Formats: sequence, structure tokens, C-alpha cells
Amino acid sequence: MPVAIITGASKGLGEALAHALAARGWDLVIDARDAVPLAETAGLVSAHGTRVTALPGDVTDAAHRAELVAAAWRLGGVDLLVHNASALGAEPLVRLEELPLEGLRRALEVNVVAALGLVQEALPLLRAGTAGAVLVVSSDAAAEAYPTWGGYGASKAALDQLAAVLAVEEPRLRVWAVDPGDMATDLYAAAVPDDDDPRPEPAGVVPAFLRLLDERPASGRYGAPALLEELR
Repeated sequence: MPVAIITGASKGLGEALAHALAARGWDLVIDARDAVPLAETAGLVSAHGTRVTALPGDVTDAAHRAELVAAAWRLGGVDLLVHNASALGAEPLVRLEELPLEGLRRALEVNVVAALGLVQEALPLLRAGTAGAVLVVSSDAAAEAYPTWGGYGASKAALDQLAAVLAVEEPRLRVWAVDPGDMATDLYAAAVPDDDDPRPEPAGVVPAFLRLLDERPASGRYGAPALLEELR
């Protein structure tokens, strides 16, 4: 069975991806900071009949990252690494003049530094497989300038650049940065709590991610809405 590591998998897009991959027979290593919802998600995902290892912890912790990769090795290796864990930098989002520098540091640590650290930890196993892939969850804010999204957007832009360079340095791997588009998630609610406009559920964009795994296009940056439109 192929094996995937998914960070930030207790809810939202991470949970939706976990269910979709498990339904396809993938074994999973999933993490989140809160142990209780993570355990609940693991129980639901394992009902698909695959092996699911749930490890609560913070991706900024090097020991936790090593534990994630070690757990994947025990399941057979790493075929896919999904960096979905994210930090906003401020909740709710604020203009740059008000952005706490400690919040920006946290966003960079979670969204960029931890992502690279996990990639470095997993690279030997990713290289050992025949179809290794790294998928980082990006954002429209990485490419567009939206008021109050500066810190978060800067961290996601840096993540996109790391993914682009990794793709050049590791041509045998597929490295995709994917902007999932607007979704109804706790992260968005924390970012803009006064915005109650309806948004699609995370499960609705999962087919775009699955398409990447099925078709294995060239490494690069992709938008889930465009991939979904092509599927219609």
C-alpha cells in the first residue's frame, strides 16, 4: 500500500484528504496539535480499512517531525508528503502596521521552516520510492496582495518558492504547490470572523488533489478551482 504523511489532518482540508486517500487504500500518518480531534479523525479514517497512525504534536518540533517520518517508515515508506498545517500570524488578520512580529515568526516557522524540515527528514524515503511526491498547500494570498493577508501571504509565497526550488533539485520527485481556493474552514473563520459568506466545504476541492496524484503532471503551482473546472 502507498503511504502518505498529512500534517494538520484533524479537520478541514487535511481531514478531507485523509478520508479520500484512505478510501483509495493509502496507509496514513496524520498529525495535529490537538490530540482529541486527531484521535477522532483517525478512528473515522481507519474505517476505510487502511492503517492510520495518529501522532499529536507541533510540526515546528524537530523531534515530532522525525517521529512522523519514522512512523511512515514502519508502514512501508513515504510516497506522498502533504504539508497542510498552517498558521495565520494573527487571529483575526490585521494590517501590516499592527502585525505582531512574533505572529509573523510563528507563521514562517509553521508554514515554511517546518515544511522544509519535514521534507528534509522524509527525502531519503521519498527518493527510495518509484513515485515520490510532495504537496504543499498554498494560497491565493501568496500571489495576490490582499489587505491584512500580508504576513500569511508572505509565508505562503516563501513556501511556494521552496517547493519550486525543491522541484528543480529533485527532478525524480513531483512537487506541487496547490492553492485550494476559498473553503469553509476553521482557519478562514479565525482569519476573517466577520465574513459569513457561504464557502465550499474542503471535501469539494479534494478531487483536484486526487487528479494530481492520478495524472502526475509536471511539478509546479496549481489552482484547485482550475483543476476542478477541467474535470467537469
